[in-house]
Amino acid sequence: MKRQGGAAVVTTGTDTDVEDLGELGTTAAGTAEDESGKSEAGKLENGEGAPAGGEQGPGEHDAASGAGRRRLRVVAGVLVVALLAAGGGLFAAGRQLRDTPATANRALTNSEATTRVAGDVTNALGKVFSYSPAATGVTKESAKQLLAGKALQQYAALFGQVEKQAAGQKLTLTTHVVRAGVTRLTHDSAHLLVFLDQVYEREGKAANRAAAQLSVTAQMRDGRWTIVDINSR
Repeated sequence: MKRQGGAAVVTTGTDTDVEDLGELGTTAAGTAEDESGKSEAGKLENGEGAPAGGEQGPGEHDAASGAGRRRLRVVAGVLVVALLAAGGGLFAAGRQLRDTPATANRALTNSEATTRVAGDVTNALGKVFSYSPAATGVTKESAKQLLAGKALQQYAALFGQVEKQAAGQKLTLTTHVVRAGVTRLTHDSAHLLVFLDQVYEREGKAANRAAAQLSVTAQMRDGRWTIVDINSR
């Protein structure tokens, strides 16, 4: 109990508690503020207040994007070079295949040209190796048109003797081409293997049959295949 202005005032334990509570509230508030400050500082020290590790600032994002674009350009450049190199290799390989001796041989790829040269050579051999005693002059003229070069020279040297025998012995020779195979053909040259069936007839005697095999070279001259070399096999 206290005296105030001559009056007696009774002080209870409750008043004291209120005052104490006020002091305690103030102290608690200060302590909470201190703890809050320490907590925030701790978060900053521990990196909790900083942006998350997976997030980047604007500058870092732009730098990463630029690096990514540069890598893409490098990869694209490497791919282009690789494709060009592969294309060049395929072109060279294709050209090499086209330039092989097998593909250059038209006898394997052009049936029409092969048939023509075989026909021209067959017709020429049938004419120049067929004669009769009364028509050797016709055979000689045919040889001049159908043969050339070495083949014509050889034929002229031999046919002079044959012409005399044909007249004296009444000899007739008939030649048939059994088969003519073109072994190599270009646009102006051809090599053939030819099989012949020849029949010799002398007046008053039985006919004789013989087979022959020739290696023939022909050249395209004035739009026609002309025999330039003949070899017996």
